Amino acid sequence: MTGGGHGPIVETLMACAEPSIRWKIRTQVLDEDPASAGILRLRDEIRHGDRVRRLLAPCLSADRPPVYAKWQGAHWVLAALADLGYPPGDPALHPLREQIFATWLDESYYLEFEATTKSAAYRRRGVPVMRGRYRRCASQQGNALRFLATLGLADSRSDALAERLLHWQWPDGGWNCDKNPAAGTSSFCETLLPMRGLAAYAARDDGAASAAARRAAEVLLARRLAYRVSTGTLIHPEFAKLHCPLYWHYDVLGGLTGMAELGLLGDARCADALDLLESLQLADGWPAHARYYQVSTDIAHHHDSVDWGGTSVRRANPWVTAAALAVLKAAGRLQL
Repeated sequence: MTGGGHGPIVETLMACAEPSIRWKIRTQVLDEDPASAGILRLRDEIRHGDRVRRLLAPCLSADRPPVYAKWQGAHWVLAALADLGYPPGDPALHPLREQIFATWLDESYYLEFEATTKSAAYRRRGVPVMRGRYRRCASQQGNALRFLATLGLADSRSDALAERLLHWQWPDGGWNCDKNPAAGTSSFCETLLPMRGLAAYAARDDGAASAAARRAAEVLLARRLAYRVSTGTLIHPEFAKLHCPLYWHYDVLGGLTGMAELGLLGDARCADALDLLESLQLADGWPAHARYYQVSTDIAHHHDSVDWGGTSVRRANPWVTAAALAVLKAAGRLQL
């Protein structure tokens, strides 16, 4: 492949040693059939690769970290596998799936109580309700719903995860775990993953999940994916930076990826975010401006078992670049 535009960047990524990068480019940028023999072989290469082995190692050890341990618990490992193109339906992941369901369908998520102050909201087990809104970190159940569906691990218990998300959804369409009683607007960080999870789950649903995901999208679209309604200014500086992995955080590329999954990149309110993404391109792709992890096999807070390409303002990150190209392809802005 030769020529201007994004072609040289695509060529570079197609030669990348990481099979997950090649999988994303071939299926989401070059439109190769996901069911083709070549792609199936590539996904098997992903499954048996060193990156997956290192990610799974902590979860398979005798002293495995808690399910939600950032970033080496089963929750975050399965989320990474879903993003890497790990082949769906692998029974070897069933023990991790059982940990996920046991954690996020615990009885405490069915206990509710009224709270009028922040201290009162933390005082009891269960989900506090403040001024008629559930103050719940729905990104947890939302991310689980997303990666279980993507990895072919969903079963009837996924219905309960979706039900909890619909039950906790705020009037404006999103979610928020802020225990400040005055908080009256959904959080981007707490809305993105439930939106994506419900969209991924929607094939099992009678339509309620799709409708809820579309309502959640309005939280982001009403703010053009990164900007305040009141002033038009950037909501948070981190929204205009690119990260990999994003984990539970939010940035403009993460928002655009969610819009692509819902088929909403054609909405005019995505245009400014797409323009911003294009403006961040370097000669060799897109950088990771910041990161939320430290590479280490030691089990500790914010440690990740693998390196996701590092950060730079001058050099592209291949994981961020592949995600950006996939978004531009879906938006009809890719130039090969």
